[in-house]
Amino acid sequence: MRALARILPLIESFPRRSRKKSGFFSQEDVVLITYADSLVRAGEAPLKTLRGFAESHLKGVVTTIHFLPFFPWSSDDGFSVKDFHRINPDLGTWEDVSAIGGDFQLMFDYVVNHFSAEGEWFANYLAGKNGFTDFAIEVDPSADLSMVTRPRSLPLLSEYRKGDGSSVHLWTTFSADQIDFNFKSLDVLEKMIEVLLLYAEKGAGILRLDAIAYLWKEIGTSCIHLSQTHDMVKLFRALLDIVAPDVMILTETNVPQPENISYFGSGRDEAQMVYNFTLPPLLLYAFVKQDARLLSEWAAGLKLASESTTFFNFTASHDGIGVRPLEGILPRKELDTLIDFVRTNGGQVSTKRNPDGSDSPYELNITYVDAILADPASQQADKFLASQAVQYALPGVPATYIHSLLGSRNWTAGAEQTGRARTINREKLDADQVRRALNTPGSFRARMFTSYRHLIKTRKQQPAFHPNAAFEVLDFHPQLFIIRRDAADQTLWAITNLSGGSNRCVLSDIGISGPVIDVLSNQTIDTLSLELQPYQYVWLSRR
Repeated sequence: MRALARILPLIESFPRRSRKKSGFFSQEDVVLITYADSLVRAGEAPLKTLRGFAESHLKGVVTTIHFLPFFPWSSDDGFSVKDFHRINPDLGTWEDVSAIGGDFQLMFDYVVNHFSAEGEWFANYLAGKNGFTDFAIEVDPSADLSMVTRPRSLPLLSEYRKGDGSSVHLWTTFSADQIDFNFKSLDVLEKMIEVLLLYAEKGAGILRLDAIAYLWKEIGTSCIHLSQTHDMVKLFRALLDIVAPDVMILTETNVPQPENISYFGSGRDEAQMVYNFTLPPLLLYAFVKQDARLLSEWAAGLKLASESTTFFNFTASHDGIGVRPLEGILPRKELDTLIDFVRTNGGQVSTKRNPDGSDSPYELNITYVDAILADPASQQADKFLASQAVQYALPGVPATYIHSLLGSRNWTAGAEQTGRARTINREKLDADQVRRALNTPGSFRARMFTSYRHLIKTRKQQPAFHPNAAFEVLDFHPQLFIIRRDAADQTLWAITNLSGGSNRCVLSDIGISGPVIDVLSNQTIDTLSLELQPYQYVWLSRR
């Protein structure tokens, strides 16, 4: 009852919106993942720069722009938030965000697990100010925390000195600058619900719940996916259903698939979307081995909780390529092969701390372009695009990182400058240089961008690619990934050659008889078989 007494006034303080959409998803949905300052121009606020690029190059292509944290921050490239209510003035203003929202759906990061050690909230906690005294989780350093699941190799507890001179050890899952919220505190609950509803009011159509799996802590447990965490997701969903029922929740849980999809809940009470975290590493493995069998086996088992849920399919993001989702799929020897491959191609490997004190791989830090091309000198855009064709054919909403769309390569110098492995795929690009490259026919960026745009625009026109349309993975050739998608007025076969050699697909073997149209090339195919060239992909449609 005490919690309800705090929450109800918040609900009443925000304007309620009625439901405008008949459903959450469409085959036209495509998300661009970007930092507000992934593109920069001297003398211009990055949000204005991004708006200009989006208006001239992305209208009619992507429908949603996912802004990674654009708030005042102190570390982790935005994920250590100092002020949850303001836009970082170095990036622009809420008005700039709203202007972009006039042409695109907006997606914000709801950094719900932790807050900055340099922000006002933490200063208030250290000072013992009313309303902040139990904001953080104080832990006796002698407590047995061996069962806690760790996503990092850093210490779990960090020591701080309060204003009264006393020393405390606080729970810091990700770093000493990122203080975990104590959600047992009604003060924390009230303030973070206010943030949630503020983001909905500011135009967010999707809220990404960052690191949500670690939200609730109970010593003596793994402190990941606890029932109380699921209860919090249900609360967030219920509040949005009341105040802004079109706003969707996307949970970010870089874990094996069974754990990941648990955030669908019943199919109607938790997240509408979950990240398909197994896809990036498993797809990369398939290209490294030029073998589609494990990928096909995994994809065949994808299941949704209801028509109100779907997967968020991606291959690259601001983070590395997580390898925990490969647990139970790849044996350690094969994972080591993948790790060696990434290092050979200029990448790095980040680790996590295990209960026994040892460290093990957590993510591979490399641009997805360099990972797939497997050669720093390669300009083979079609090979990379073959990997994206697989992603865009799967059930779910596709999302593309801006550096994949622009064909960016490893930013090795940046990683060396910061000393952080993740910097390798977070380069800030000169917007004018990017424009010149895109306007130069034959340049790698232009070839990648033009072909990728064509892939996306073609996909948006196919009813069979609705996120919830029926599908069947057809395992007829070890080097071909084949998936059939079915809608009321279209059947479509997406076939991708994952190898550097030619491969023949007997069309009758996969249920094709009579003429079909490759919607990517607009060519009619009326043959018994199809010879796919290295890394060729086709989308064969019958209406």
